[in-house]
Amino acid sequence: MTSPLEKLCGPGKSLQKEPPDAKEFAGLRRSGLARLSDAANTANSLEGRFDLAYNAAHALCLAALRWHGYRPANRYIVFQVLSLTLDLGPEIWRVLAKCHEIRNLGEYEGDLNIDDRLVADLITACRAVAAKLDTLKPPAEAK
Repeated sequence: MTSPLEKLCGPGKSLQKEPPDAKEFAGLRRSGLARLSDAANTANSLEGRFDLAYNAAHALCLAALRWHGYRPANRYIVFQVLSLTLDLGPEIWRVLAKCHEIRNLGEYEGDLNIDDRLVADLITACRAVAAKLDTLKPPAEAK
């Protein structure tokens, strides 16, 4: 039976099969956790905290996708497949998807419309991703 992730693979599709790499997984995890820690520092600007938390979430979600043996064709897909990679529900991936949209508006149109509540929700969602990622064995030991 073809897995839901497998169905997203192929020419012109969102994912490509690629064996997991323990060093890449560890690097993405390390980078994500460092950024998450910095995002929680209220001495940083709100914009900086948003950027750090968003990029932390992306790195951690990418680590989960790579653990499963897939590489994304775009940034957004790592959030869309969280129910498949880390068994996280819409209360997490919807926050991350919303922050992706806001990030794009900020990056491409100069409209970064954020507030304290959004950054707090993003950090909370990112912590949930980190906690689930910590339940995975390093790729060399996986499956």
